[in-house]
Amino acid sequence: MHVGPYQLKNNLIVAPMAGVTDRPFRQLCKAMGAGMAVSEMVASNSLLWGSEKTRRRANHDGEVEPISVQIAGADPRMMADAALYNVDQGAQIIDINMGCPAKKVCNVMAGSALLKDEPLVGRILDAVVAAVDVPVTLKIRTGWDRDNRNALRVARIAEDAGVQALAIHGRTRACGFSGEAEYDTIAAVKAGVGIPVIANGDINTPQQVRRVLHYTGADAVMIGRAAQGRPWMFREIGHFLETGEQLPPPEVEEIHRVLVAHLHDLYGFYGEHTGVRVARKHISWYTKGLAGSAAFRHAMNQLESSAEQLAAVDEFFTQLAGRGQRLTYVEEAAA
Repeated sequence: MHVGPYQLKNNLIVAPMAGVTDRPFRQLCKAMGAGMAVSEMVASNSLLWGSEKTRRRANHDGEVEPISVQIAGADPRMMADAALYNVDQGAQIIDINMGCPAKKVCNVMAGSALLKDEPLVGRILDAVVAAVDVPVTLKIRTGWDRDNRNALRVARIAEDAGVQALAIHGRTRACGFSGEAEYDTIAAVKAGVGIPVIANGDINTPQQVRRVLHYTGADAVMIGRAAQGRPWMFREIGHFLETGEQLPPPEVEEIHRVLVAHLHDLYGFYGEHTGVRVARKHISWYTKGLAGSAAFRHAMNQLESSAEQLAAVDEFFTQLAGRGQRLTYVEEAAA
């Protein structure tokens, strides 16, 4: 899998997720086997570039290459300027968001709302590709509703503009994240364009990765929500695709070790106050499926300091360690 001059170590890519794919999470997923990770989206409005949030999102210190940064907006000139700004901050690949279904994004005609206006899609892509000398990629959905699936037309516009890879989430904008992803449109796009196509949506097991790659002919898969609290899934998928064998799920000791290291990275990246709050959702994701985790997560959300969080995490995993338990989702229903 190539994106411009960058050859990825495999075809497993971390999807951009607002509030999730910060630098600590991207680094962890790459260390666990992901070939690339795309950043949270950065607004194209230059008035926001000085904000603490945008400065953090543009912080790539020590990040494993290639560094892919997603930008969002609806004005071609502003998007071109945003691309230039992020390249100056270290971005090696610029990804354009035309897939986000969130109302606050679509209400300003950005994200997947752009799929309604194919001429504007073309103007944005032309402007961004012309503005930077790094590869430009695009993320879209299959269309803006089930009666208007236009992913193939948008893909051809992207290819003509010089976009070098295309990720497609197998739902329309109207679907949000409900229902099941469909892969027929992704397969049609792959057959209809010459650039790499990345399949996204409901990809949560090694077996599903293999099925989706085979069914769509896609060059890679993009994994989002399924990796939350499960960064080792990239290791599991890579092993399965290479050998046909499934690795056992991680034992409690490894989950504990990975989580604690992730927490320290979050505290260092965000600082104490924000780091503790960002950490809560990650702790919840990591512990989902472990015995007694429901009560633990409820108590965890009341804690206000990193020291309290770390102590509570250590206590919870110490109680589990003697059982030699592996991660299992069966126990969650009874937790």
